[in-house]
Amino acid sequence: MTAEEYMKIALNLAHKAAKTDEVPVGAVIVNPENGEILAQAYNQSAHSGDATAHAEILAIQQACAKLKTTRLWGLDLYVTLEPCTMCAAAISFARIAHLYFGATDEKGGAVISGVRFYEAPTCHHRPQYTGGICAEECSQILKDFFAHKRV
Repeated sequence: MTAEEYMKIALNLAHKAAKTDEVPVGAVIVNPENGEILAQAYNQSAHSGDATAHAEILAIQQACAKLKTTRLWGLDLYVTLEPCTMCAAAISFARIAHLYFGATDEKGGAVISGVRFYEAPTCHHRPQYTGGICAEECSQILKDFFAHKRV
């Protein structure tokens, strides 16, 4: 599968989040060697009462549990929105090899926006990253969600 196809799966998860009134962000963890999807998640902070229940964190937890490890060496993460500082740190600690994200987040992002976590000298592991995968669709679902909230 292509990066765009994996991002479409993450987008489907974001749509599920929106239907449950969660901020529409979806994440998928993939083994690039064989294309196996190891984890899928979407934001669940509002319903779980857990501020850390972001899609990336939940996907990392699922993949670690499935593989019975704390390190996800060689795996790729696809997420519809540029990760925040908390998620960027979790991605680093999990040792994700490559991060793919859709929309940038000028206010809360921490990869190419904001604090640029992976450029910090204190960052222990810097994944490769590629932004802008299906960016328009990833951005639009967020715009639609928040436009509806502000009505």
